[in-house]
Amino acid sequence: MKKTLSIILFLAAFATSWSQETKIITDESCGCDIVLVNGVETTKDGDRYGFRLEDGTQIVPNIYRFVDHFHGNYCKVMLDMNQCGLIDNTGRQVVPCIYDDVSYPSDGRVLVAKDGLRGYTDLNGRIVIPLQYRQAGDFSEGCAPIAVVEDSFFFYTTFIDTTGRILFSEHFEDINPFRDGFAPVKLYERWGLIDHSGRLVLPTLYEFMTEMSDTLFFAGDQGATALFDRRMQPLTPFIYSWSGQLSENRIPVFRDGKYGFLDRQGHEVIPCNYDMVGIFHLGRTVVNQGNRFGIIDTNGRLILPIEYDNTTVHGDKYTYHDSLALVEKNGRFGYVNPDGDLVIPFYFEDAYHFSEGLAPVKYDGLWGYIDTLGQIYMPFVFNLASPYHYGRAEVVYLGETRYVNRRGKCVRNCKGIISWRTLEE
Repeated sequence: MKKTLSIILFLAAFATSWSQETKIITDESCGCDIVLVNGVETTKDGDRYGFRLEDGTQIVPNIYRFVDHFHGNYCKVMLDMNQCGLIDNTGRQVVPCIYDDVSYPSDGRVLVAKDGLRGYTDLNGRIVIPLQYRQAGDFSEGCAPIAVVEDSFFFYTTFIDTTGRILFSEHFEDINPFRDGFAPVKLYERWGLIDHSGRLVLPTLYEFMTEMSDTLFFAGDQGATALFDRRMQPLTPFIYSWSGQLSENRIPVFRDGKYGFLDRQGHEVIPCNYDMVGIFHLGRTVVNQGNRFGIIDTNGRLILPIEYDNTTVHGDKYTYHDSLALVEKNGRFGYVNPDGDLVIPFYFEDAYHFSEGLAPVKYDGLWGYIDTLGQIYMPFVFNLASPYHYGRAEVVYLGETRYVNRRGKCVRNCKGIISWRTLEE
C-alpha cells in the first residue's frame, strides 16, 4: 500500500522550554548593548562571535560566524555555512561543527542533519543513531518521530526510542509527538491516538485532531470537532472548530461563525457571541463585535464595554501590561485598570502598551514616555518611539535612530546627547 505523508517540519515539532534569566547591560566603551543569558554574554570581533562571563572571563573565543543565545546550558553555533554544532556554557563543543543543522538536546539526544539525512548524537557528540532518516524530530517522552523511506515513492512514519529501536510494527501515514502519554497517528486518512505501548486507544476515525494539551484535545471533521479528555470521551457535541490553546482554564472555540470559550469540562461558559477573542491573561481578554472592542473576564462578565476602537496595527491594545491596558476611542488613546476604570485619560494621538513601567505615547505630533501614574517621564521630543525591552528602547530623534536606557540616558548613537530626561547636550 502506498503511504502518504503530509508535510511536517519535524525539526520544530516539539519545543523544549528553559528557565533562564536574560538582561542587557551597556558597554560604555562602545555604547553597545551586551546580552546576558544566565550570566553569559555574547562578544563580537569583526564578523565573528564568542562568549564571556559577566566578570569579563572569555569562555569562547570569537571564532563563530553565527551564534544563538544560550538555551539552558547549550547554544547553537556555526563556524561557517554547513558547519553547525553545539557548545555548552563552558565553551566546550558538545557536538562538533560539522553538520548542516543541529537541535537542542532532548532526552539526552541531539538531532543533527547532514546532506539531507538526520540522526542523533549523545551529549559528547558521538553518533548514537546513524544519519539515515529523511525526516526526524526531537525526543518527547522517550520517543522521537521519524520517516522511513522505502523507495522513491513509498515511505512511512513511526517512532524510535533513544537507542534508535523502532518501537511499533505499525506503519503510520503521519504522526505527531507524544504529549501527556499519547500521540496522534494517521491511518487511511484518519486520525487516532496511541499510547506508549503502541496500542490504539482512540480509533482512527477522525479527519482532524490536535495534539494533547494538558490532557485535552479536539478531534472530528474539519469544522465539526468535539473536545475530548484523556479518557478518550467527548465532552461536547461535534459542533466546534478548535480555535486556540487553553489559557486560565478557558479554551477559545468557533461555532456558527462566532467565537466563545469552553471550560475544561466542555461547558460553553462564555457563549459564542463574538467576532474575535484573545487568550486570557490575568483573568482578562479582548473581545470584538463588529468594529467595536471590549474586555471580559473568565466568567464572561464585561470589564470594559464593547464600544472602543482599534484603528492602528500596533500597540497590543486591550491586553494588560504592568496592570494597565491600552484602549482607543474616537481617535485618542488612554489606559484602563483591571476593573475597566479609565486611569490615564484619552490625551494621546497614538500609544503603545506599557513595558517595564513605561509607555511610549504621542502628543502634538511627537513621542515621549509616561509612567504608570500617567506622569511624563521623558518629554515629547521623538519622531518615533518604541516600548522598552530588556531595559532599552529604540527612538528616532532629529531623524537619527538612537537607543535610550531606563533612566532616560542615550546609550547608542549619542553624539551631542547625554540624557533626554534633562535634555543635557
